[in-house]
Amino acid sequence: MAKRTSAVEVLRNRYVKNDPKRKASVAAERLNAEIARLLHDMRTEAGLTQGQLAELVGTTQSVISRLEDSDYDGHSLSMLTRIAQALNKKLSVSMS
Repeated sequence: MAKRTSAVEVLRNRYVKNDPKRKASVAAERLNAEIARLLHDMRTEAGLTQGQLAELVGTTQSVISRLEDSDYDGHSLSMLTRIAQALNKKLSVSMS
């Protein structure tokens, strides 16, 4: 029986391979998606709309909307810290 290959593996082999720039790009996109999902999940878990969180943070709803968009790559540490404080969360950053 032939080994099954997932679609992700096929795409990785076709487009990323061992290219360091492409690997870095994929890692950055994953991080953006993870941050967007985390912010959305924490906000909805707190029962807040984007507008309500924006008011707590001192910004606009459109800024919160951008931060929750996985295509956005302008996350600042200061804004993430403000959001964490507004949601009574602790922001932690790690590098590996």
